[in-house]
Amino acid sequence: MGFTVRPELPQDCRAVAELHIRAWQVGYAGIVPDAVLAALDVEQRVRWRLDRLADRDSPFRNLVALDGDTVTGFVCHGPYRDQARDGAPLLPEHGEILAIYVHPDRWGTGAGDALLRAALDELPQPEVRLWVLADNHRALRFYARHGLHPDGTRAAYRPAGTDVDIPELRLALRRDRLG
Repeated sequence: MGFTVRPELPQDCRAVAELHIRAWQVGYAGIVPDAVLAALDVEQRVRWRLDRLADRDSPFRNLVALDGDTVTGFVCHGPYRDQARDGAPLLPEHGEILAIYVHPDRWGTGAGDALLRAALDELPQPEVRLWVLADNHRALRFYARHGLHPDGTRAAYRPAGTDVDIPELRLALRRDRLG
């Protein structure tokens, strides 16, 4: 199955918000508290996405995968954010995949592969990093197929409004600038 990958447009925001929430609800079941997954709000996510797209100064880029006219997934990438310190500056010597999600009905179809390849192609840095929930074994297998492996750095993700810390792993792909 072939997918078209292109920049996210304002008219994509609702489909992206809906698939993002559905991917969280399916992919993070048993990892993220059920109450957090149930409280995810499409309208709030649409407004957030529209605001991000309108920010012309943002160093981050959003791409969508299309199967025909249907948005099946998205990826956000840009310079690495030092998540260890609030308000820390970006570290542009490293690239980062901030988010990559595919609608669960499209898992295993190649949409995620197309999105990740497109993001990696656009990131010029010799090292690309991303964070993944430590118990998200499906994602860990996906990233390993693309050469992203744990680099030994760990953190905890705390969903808003909770006192739950969910272990995260940082993955990295080191590559030659020319290769």
